[in-house]
Order: sequence, then C-alpha cells, then structure tokens
Amino acid sequence: MILPVLAFGHPTLKKIAKEINPDHPGLEQLIGDMFETMYQSDGVGLAAPQVNQSIRLFIIDAAPYAEKYPEAKGFKKVFINAKIYKEEGEEWAFNEGCLCFPGVREDIQRKPVIYMRYQDENFQPYDERFDGILARVIQHEYDHTEGILFVDRLSPLRKMLLKGKLNDISKGNVDIFYKMIFPLQKKGRK
Repeated sequence: MILPVLAFGHPTLKKIAKEINPDHPGLEQLIGDMFETMYQSDGVGLAAPQVNQSIRLFIIDAAPYAEKYPEAKGFKKVFINAKIYKEEGEEWAFNEGCLCFPGVREDIQRKPVIYMRYQDENFQPYDERFDGILARVIQHEYDHTEGILFVDRLSPLRKMLLKGKLNDISKGNVDIFYKMIFPLQKKGRK
C-alpha cells in the first residue's frame, strides 16, 4: 500500500523516534509499504517518521546512484533502532533532496565516514562502517529518526531565502506526483 508522505511542518517530523521490539505490530507490512511508497515517489530512502510513524526505522535502496557510485549497486537495507556512534573525515557537500520537501534541493555538508549499530528486519544486530554516498544516504534517513530535517543543516541565511517555498510546501501549494499530508492545507482543497 502506498503511504502518504508528511510535508514539511508536520510535528511528527521534528520528534525523536522511539526504539521498537520484534513484536512491533504490523512491522513487516509497514516495511513492505515503505518500500512501495519509496519506489512510487522515486526516493532512495524513506524513514518511518516521514510516513507518520515515530519509530526508529528507515529503509534504503541506493540503486539509483549505482551508475556514478558503484558501491551503491545492490545496496538495499532495512535499518531498525540505528545509532550512529562515530563520524569522521572532512565534510563534503552533496545536493540532497527529500520527499517531505518536493521541489527543494540543497547542498548539505556531511562527514564521509560513519560507524553505526543497527538491527535488520529480523532484528539481527550489526556494527558497521559506511562511507561515501552510502554514508550520505544513511545520515539523511537517520536524521529523520532524530527529528532533524535536511534544511536544519542549512545556514540561517539560506533557510530565510527558502522560507516562502517551505511555507508553500506546508500549505500544499506544490505540484507532486505522490500522496502527501500537508499540515497547513486548508480543508476542502485537493
């Protein structure tokens, strides 16, 4: 089932998500729905808070980056209860977008190497190092579970310049091809 994506301004996006256990109700269905939603909206990652589930879960399929970044080929994973415990290297800029911000792309600075503990969809534990584009995509989705949006990483001036566009997104004044929930949309408007 395709799930609606929350637009900028929705309070769930700013909450720190809760850890979950293997008996979390409907988890397998939610993971399947998240992959379906991500593919339908042309994303490479999707975090549960983006679909109004404030839990520590995100998914990634980095295949769209495989042509330029070979390490992305076949990188499809589920991350549960992830915790980045170390970042290293000199920050580098990459033009990021986010399904919660249709039409907005910005250069975001992030560290190139991360170390992270997480569990997969079977709650098998992992402690891994990721670098390059994979670290980038993971950090973006991980931020969603921490209540951090990619625009939070912009300079105050850049955020100010985007204010009108961000307000339009919250109100639903955007052209999109996937289902969304707009926190400031007037009732009755489609």
